[in-house]
Amino acid sequence: MSANSKIEWTDHTFNPWVGCLAISPGCKHCYAADWAKRYGRDFAARTRTSAANWKMPLRWNAQADAFMAQHGRRQRVFCASLADVFDNAVEREWRDDLATLILNTPNLDWLLLTKRIGNAGDMLGEMFLDGPPDHVWLGATIVDQAEADRDIPKLLGVPAAKRFLSMEPLLGPVRLDVLALDPDRVILNALNGQCGVGFAHTQGDFPSGVDWVIVGGESGAGARPMHPDWVRSLRDQCGPAGVPFLFKQWGEWFPVSQQDEEFTHRLYRSNRKARQHEDQGALDDCYGRTCLVEQAVIHEDSSVHAPLAPMAFLQGTGAMLTFKAGKKAAGRALDGREWDEAPAS
Repeated sequence: MSANSKIEWTDHTFNPWVGCLAISPGCKHCYAADWAKRYGRDFAARTRTSAANWKMPLRWNAQADAFMAQHGRRQRVFCASLADVFDNAVEREWRDDLATLILNTPNLDWLLLTKRIGNAGDMLGEMFLDGPPDHVWLGATIVDQAEADRDIPKLLGVPAAKRFLSMEPLLGPVRLDVLALDPDRVILNALNGQCGVGFAHTQGDFPSGVDWVIVGGESGAGARPMHPDWVRSLRDQCGPAGVPFLFKQWGEWFPVSQQDEEFTHRLYRSNRKARQHEDQGALDDCYGRTCLVEQAVIHEDSSVHAPLAPMAFLQGTGAMLTFKAGKKAAGRALDGREWDEAPAS
């Protein structure tokens, strides 16, 4: 339940307990629920992890000097990858114990990522009577514009050393610089915390904006494709605002615009193999080639179409052909480079 993590934006994962319930469109293909199913566990039940597991962060904390010497920064701990710290169904005593552990590991940056950001303010207040310590980072999972409008203002309203967004799986286009605040439709720029009616931004209720934006596509069975323009837009919003941007992965689906010619060629097989003295290119022109993986066309509005569907490549839709090449093959390069920006720590 604790591990040195392969997740690009953290160094370790720590699960004080395991179990959760789906509450977001992003939970539809939850990797943690799939993990529990594989091991015959009831993921709806909240189960505290072992005492030995709870000791792992103390070990990482003791290794702080060696890590700093090697990497030039502090260690990050993602809590909790198989649960939600701010889950109503979790006993308050467990959260109090987690708070004690966090206070006893001041050399670690604790990244508390939640889909229940509305609970975070009150529960953090219960965990830390004097406010969260400086090594607590608070994050909200955001998958589409509706969640951004609803949840980012809640995130910015909670004191934390750093506040970040995990936009994975990204299921639609999102404007972070223009969030609609109900009920009077005040506009919030989440990248700097400024509010105003319409686009006339004036300093509002938030002293700062988000400190980090992490973006990724969906992986695993049933994964949904992600349009590259959604990712580019978020990158281009973050850049001028000085907000670090990290692109984690494409996920299962890989857009053709991000592939080189050789990669795309490998996704197809010739319908007839050339014999000696025959030209394979000429045979391919005659007999065609067959794609070896599933294909789909995604529009900028999130709708997904079969490549041969009548409206698949309709002009003005931002139609993008994408291939189910797999997470490893798709990689994490956006427009030819990897984006690994992160806040200083």
